[in-house]
Amino acid sequence: MFALSLAAIALTGSASIASPASTNENCPNQAVAGKNIVETAVAAGSFGTLAAALGAAGLVDTLSGVGPFTVFAPTDAAFAKLPKGTVETLLKPENIEQLKTILTYHVVAGDVRAASVVKMKFASALNGQRIAITADGGGVSVAGAKVATTDVACSNGVIHIVDSVMMPVTKNLVTTAVEAGSFKTLAAALKAADLVDALSGPGPFTVFAPTDEAFAKLPQGTLEKLLKPENKANLVALLKFHVLPGRVYSDQVAAGEVPTLSGMKLAITVEKGVARIGNACLVKADIETCNGVIHVVDSVILPKM
Repeated sequence: MFALSLAAIALTGSASIASPASTNENCPNQAVAGKNIVETAVAAGSFGTLAAALGAAGLVDTLSGVGPFTVFAPTDAAFAKLPKGTVETLLKPENIEQLKTILTYHVVAGDVRAASVVKMKFASALNGQRIAITADGGGVSVAGAKVATTDVACSNGVIHIVDSVMMPVTKNLVTTAVEAGSFKTLAAALKAADLVDALSGPGPFTVFAPTDEAFAKLPQGTLEKLLKPENKANLVALLKFHVLPGRVYSDQVAAGEVPTLSGMKLAITVEKGVARIGNACLVKADIETCNGVIHVVDSVILPKM
């Protein structure tokens, strides 16, 4: 279930379908020689909204740089599918960070052509989140958007045209856990430990999140004791023992010891395809959030003393 490396993996995965590159009269596969990604998009004439958004987000210089980059580029028609007023709201100065997050969700590091894209299950976007890729008889979809045209060559990468704007996850770790409804005890513990703001911040973090049932397994009175103000340091250390720095997805984890925010190392074992995180078993993996990833575990992970 897990195959580990704490280093960020830019692109990986597998699929079995190959898809030939298509063409589009507004943006031919053979770009004008020497034009970078931004220049190519502007010259095509069908990416006016994307160009305006890149300018507002201060990303023109980035995508005009050396790269290489792979851009899943939404057309003007794709932006027009968004609810009325969405684009106008995103272009306001106070929403620039949100706009930047959305736009960088459409960009992958490296020059990744269609022949490679269709063999992947996901790609790592520049905003840190993963983009899900599916390839079947109906074509290729990226984060739910259909790829309409592939392999538009640019001097600093490649453009694949998509028919919809791809929307990244916007809720943070804490909000995601609270809204799930099965982490009330964890939420209360994070609040008592004054860790809500930290885990709502930029991160990114990887959280092994014990459910309410997991906390209920603790010896009677343990949780109540930990929640007392005089035991706050112990509660903080325990909760941080469940958090790793960075985004670590399930396929990036293998048997061994990994550093946690508590300063202690967490032992991970894999037997017959079943992963154990310390004394806990993995229940659900790879819940994406805007500032990290959540893996659900069935027990509170206790450090070896």
